[in-house]
Amino acid sequence: MTDKEELGASLFSRSLDLMEDDPLEEIFALNLGDFISEYLISEDLANKIGKDVKDKTTKLKSQLSELISIYSLDNTLCVLGFSSQDEYVVYNSIAKTLTQILDVDACHIYLTQEFTKGLNSENKLLALVGSSIDFDEDIYAKKLGYTPDDKSIVVKAFNTLEKVQIKDVSQIENFIPKYELKEFDVKSLAVVPMHNNAHVVGVIVIENYKEKTIKRAYMNLLETIGRLFGTSMHLQKTIEETEAVLKEETVFAEELQHIRAELTALIGDLGVQQQAFVERLAKAVDEKGQYKVAHSQHTAELSKKLCKHLGLNEKTTDLVYYAGLLQNIGKITLPESLFANKGKLSKEEWEKLQNHPNVGVNLLMNINFLSEVIPYIHYHKERWDGGGEPEGLKGNSIPFGSRIIAVADAYTAMTSDRSYRDAMDKTQALSIIRDEAGVKWDPAVVNALFEVVNE
Repeated sequence: MTDKEELGASLFSRSLDLMEDDPLEEIFALNLGDFISEYLISEDLANKIGKDVKDKTTKLKSQLSELISIYSLDNTLCVLGFSSQDEYVVYNSIAKTLTQILDVDACHIYLTQEFTKGLNSENKLLALVGSSIDFDEDIYAKKLGYTPDDKSIVVKAFNTLEKVQIKDVSQIENFIPKYELKEFDVKSLAVVPMHNNAHVVGVIVIENYKEKTIKRAYMNLLETIGRLFGTSMHLQKTIEETEAVLKEETVFAEELQHIRAELTALIGDLGVQQQAFVERLAKAVDEKGQYKVAHSQHTAELSKKLCKHLGLNEKTTDLVYYAGLLQNIGKITLPESLFANKGKLSKEEWEKLQNHPNVGVNLLMNINFLSEVIPYIHYHKERWDGGGEPEGLKGNSIPFGSRIIAVADAYTAMTSDRSYRDAMDKTQALSIIRDEAGVKWDPAVVNALFEVVNE
């Protein structure tokens, strides 16, 4: 990922200057990859690109309508469209999940007035829409939030678009705890803006009840989540505005071109942030699992090499690569202490670890753009002889991508240092895997492994 992409700059930002050309062509010319765009954009829309149409306005309206249908609420991480406060409880679930992922004590989510329809948030720059704290009464009736003139560190992060981490809140003058959020117990906190470049939609506040520095991998993931939600929500806002324009009786082609350029720029940003999210989530999983190397990244890269060696197409290879990154995603909601335990695990702890693929699948099912990798992850603990989990699938009935990830994961794990043992050498690991070919592993994939690692 380039520095420009890291900062969230759009791959398609130059589209805004290409008013006479067709900026939608850039989606394909820049080749974001089958994973992001191929299955979302129809062949019919692709055929329209670059062709001369007498009625330019009709052509533009048609393309915009199809883009809107493609990037609907179902195809993004957007949490918009709420009309009543009852619907905002989804943010409570998001906040609770983040406390598990980041191994922190509390999480609160604030949005701007623009994105809090259905809530009474007048006079608030930022209104509380979700919290990991359980309330005995209506959270929204309290109208918690921050005013524009508030000197809080939260408002500062919102205005500057810069993340903030405070190890000891007693050292700052502008931390005024909110009683309703149990903030009198807070010792350390972090604030991350939810934004897409200059378009800020809110902030995520992370709190601990003891002095604690959030690990870099977790902060990077949180920052990416903020950008992903900010981009997605801004995209949906633009889609709403586009729908209104398309209903107007009189609209000029130049205006439609400008809207299309803005939409394609946002779609490009969304693709960049989705990829960053997957990669940083994988790094956070490795951090929590206490791997001394980037285990998920190495597994994914080896899986990709095996796919290419086995002659799989580009789209399948991409999906297997992302599944390889995320095959241990379930561990992200487990406490770090579980992985630091070098002694004998309790029955409950063992069950938590054994069941982590199912937790991961549930997480992925709520991230729509990753839905195609679910089968590969769900079945990567199956065995060739049918003795695996979760379904006891056997032989070729196990998805091929799952069989590839299983072998890559085993080899990478054996040849990596862990907190409780040193890495095996390549020869020993290959010998163990070969001995179990036809029992645990697909023999064809094992053969490919030998050829790939010995190249």
